[in-house]
Parts: sequence; C-alpha cells; structure tokens
Amino acid sequence: MIDRARLESIVREAGRMAHDTWPGDGHALEVWEKSANNPVSAADIAVDNFLKRELGALLPSAGWLSEETTDAPDRLGHDGLGAGLAWLVDPIDGTRDFIHGRPGWAVSVALVSSGRPLFGMLHAPARGEAPGGEFWHAEAGRGAWRNGEPLVASRRTALAGARVPVDHLPPVDADLTKVYKPNSIALRIAMVAADEADLLATLRWGWEWDIAAAALIAREAGAAVTDAFGGPLNYNKRDPRAFGVLVTAPAIHAAAVDRLADRARELAAR
Repeated sequence: MIDRARLESIVREAGRMAHDTWPGDGHALEVWEKSANNPVSAADIAVDNFLKRELGALLPSAGWLSEETTDAPDRLGHDGLGAGLAWLVDPIDGTRDFIHGRPGWAVSVALVSSGRPLFGMLHAPARGEAPGGEFWHAEAGRGAWRNGEPLVASRRTALAGARVPVDHLPPVDADLTKVYKPNSIALRIAMVAADEADLLATLRWGWEWDIAAAALIAREAGAAVTDAFGGPLNYNKRDPRAFGVLVTAPAIHAAAVDRLADRARELAAR
C-alpha cells in the first residue's frame, strides 16, 4: 500500500530540516504566538509545508490533519465520517522545548485508516547519542522500534512508585516517582513504550495529531493506551480531539483509571 522506506526518508528529512534551525545549535529562529501562550516558529511552518507536499505525493488519496494547517472537511471523505486514509501530523511536537533550545521535541507523523493508526513515526534528532538522534516507528500488528531496536513497554505491576514524566506531582500522587519530562507529549508517551516511564496521563482536551503516532508506538510495544476515562482512542473524527490520554504498563492501567476518574470527570465538564 505504501513505500515504507520513502515514508521513513520523508520523516527523517523533516527532522533534519527542523534540527537545522534549532536554537540548541545556536541558530536564530523566528517565533510568534498563534494565540495567548501558544507559540509557533518558522520551523513549524516550513516542516509542515514540506510534509504536506511530500506525504501528499506519497499517498494522494489520504486526507490531511495537522496542527499548522487549517482543517478542511475533505479529510473526512465522501461519507463525512473519516473512514478513509488520513495523515495526522505535528511538524514539531514540543515547540516550547524546540524554541528554547532543549531537546524534548519531535516530528510526529501517523497514517490512520477507519479511525485507527496504521503507521506511526517520531523523529527526535536532538535526542540521544546516535547520529541523527532518535527515530521511533511502529506498524499496526507488527511491533515498534527505536533506532532499529524492538521496544517492550513497562511491565510494572504496582501503581505506587510508578515512574511518571512530570515536573510536579500533586499530594494525592505523592506515591508516584517523577522522571524527566520532555515538552513533547509524543515523546512522553514513547517513554512508556521504551520502559523509561510506567505511566503517562493528561487530563485536558487534546488534539489527535499530538498523540496518534506515539499511541501506536506504545500500543505495539505492549502498553495500555486509552483516553483519560479508559475508553478507546479514535482518530480522524469530525472534532479531532479527545479528553486526555492514558498510557501505562498494562497491569496498572485499571488502578490509574480509578485514581484519575474523579479528576477527569470534573475537568472534562468545565
């Protein structure tokens, strides 16, 4: 159906383009705010334009949903239900880390069909020690890898002590363990896939393009992946949002849903 090698080449080139303007290597960068406390850079726009052109040429039948492109209803297909193919793209997930010269950002690309991810790729060129940084990918039903090494998600069996990528923990979660938190939500999800964290949870309305690729990577590595209420995540919906994402070691997922339930209900209702 798709030239996988060409897809990987496109995502790697997008990461290289972003890295070539990354302030962490001393580059000047044009930055502005799309809205209050919502920064964007010239690199976001350039990478988005590149991916839209190249992915469109790779698979012309697929729709397009990206953080940096105005949404168009044609991505939902002729039935208006989003049952066809669509690219879900965040050209630079973790823009705040990117513009401040920190490495916690990634290019995120997913291909979905009938609401389910088929392929997911993340390129984090500023992370890790390998030349070219970190490249994560997954294919539905076939596993997940980082830089060619197969991923096996956390197998933790107790919620207490679970590693969570956060800056701060509220008192009710004082029994959990803080670990390093990249700004990119996709990379935080991928940390569970790589057994570098045991639990990732958000309790807010979020966009499909932020999570689609990483959620497939985590699922294919063996993690439990749901919304904040423990329900399934579907993609390319008319309203491309979900309330929260919860990615955990399978054995602690039910306990995490139970712990977060009251908070999730309260925040979702606001």
